[in-house]
Amino acid sequence: MQTMVLLFGTVLILVLLNVPIAVALGVVATTAMILTQGIDGLPNLPIVLYQSATNFPLLAIPLFILAGAIMNSSGISQRLIALATALFGWIRGGLAHVNIGVSLFFAEISGSAVADVAALGSVLIPEMKRKGYSPALSAAVTSSSATLAIIIPPSIPMILYAVMAETSVVQLFVAGIIPGIIGGLGLMGMAYYFARRYNLPVEDRFSGRKVWVAMRDSSWALLLPAIILGGIFGGVVTATEGAALAVLASLVIGLFIYRDLDWVHLKSSIIEGGQQTAVVMLLVATSGLLGNYLTEISAPQQLATQVSEFTSNKYAVLALLNIVFLFLGIFLHSAAAIILVVPVVMPLVNAVGIDPVHFGLIVTINLGIGQQTPPVASVLMISSSIAKCSVWETTRVNIYFIGVLFALLMLVTYVPITGMGLVEYFYR
Repeated sequence: MQTMVLLFGTVLILVLLNVPIAVALGVVATTAMILTQGIDGLPNLPIVLYQSATNFPLLAIPLFILAGAIMNSSGISQRLIALATALFGWIRGGLAHVNIGVSLFFAEISGSAVADVAALGSVLIPEMKRKGYSPALSAAVTSSSATLAIIIPPSIPMILYAVMAETSVVQLFVAGIIPGIIGGLGLMGMAYYFARRYNLPVEDRFSGRKVWVAMRDSSWALLLPAIILGGIFGGVVTATEGAALAVLASLVIGLFIYRDLDWVHLKSSIIEGGQQTAVVMLLVATSGLLGNYLTEISAPQQLATQVSEFTSNKYAVLALLNIVFLFLGIFLHSAAAIILVVPVVMPLVNAVGIDPVHFGLIVTINLGIGQQTPPVASVLMISSSIAKCSVWETTRVNIYFIGVLFALLMLVTYVPITGMGLVEYFYR
């Protein structure tokens, strides 16, 4: 236990010193191996790195990242915004509701909160500011709603968790549907509160004709989640194959149907997707080193034994794990937190009888909150940058939306049927 605390503490110190997370993980793991096992184990390091990054389900990650990058360049985002405007623009504070509503649509395609905030924020935040929304409120709504992209399937953090915990990614996707919708409605409720408080405008009257026109124009964009999720949930394709279908469908729609995607933008999308993939997969590879070392010294089993001696109540354990992941989310990116901690705590999770799918949903929401809490707060940083507003100004408003996400976390944690109801109905 002391060894594990020392290792994690060293990683955290290096991260706070601005050392890249992947480098920190690799350095700490390699140093620990040399100090305890000598240099004879070094030839195994490349093998562990390679095996950690070549798990088949992980192929879904670069494919979903690429699909999201293509959508950003192909006019799909603009059509989804038009549809959300027709559906939600009649409510007071309409643009805020449009922002949240389009995130619900976009989440079903990209699986990435960063892709969501980059694609939608650059369009919606300037328009919200023009309509009288403060920069901080514009950034807060955009940032918090982007978190829905990792709760509603498909979700890149869920894929990572499923690989690390050796559980079903499809069941995780199903578990995220209802909480994602509840989260969206909760954020809309908070946005309505601010709209009434600051007398923000209604965008337009509701018109069935406008909804029909918007749905017709965005029909091909709406076909994407039907292809991805329908194929996965129907058992026709795996999550990895569904991600490949997402890339193919977004290419066909962007190049030949909407014709907004040209070869220049396609090239930049491929480069952007490759860069994001490299960051994630390097994290996966180097964390495999640390995970391998912890397994060799039986650290996860020791943790499970010690906590089980303290309490065997699964809800008490869930409270402790919520605290751990909320804390880690402040300092680590979601991928790093999942890769670093999940393999360590899974023996404990299994020992006290927590369903791994339920726990995966809890971890995902925890880390979604972490995307909103400085100093790391990757999604909040992007949103604040687009709004030209300081992170701390945005946070003073965003704390209300974080409260909604925290309430969702408590609901999912202690009323498991919220997320697990559909899983139980379809799979068990």
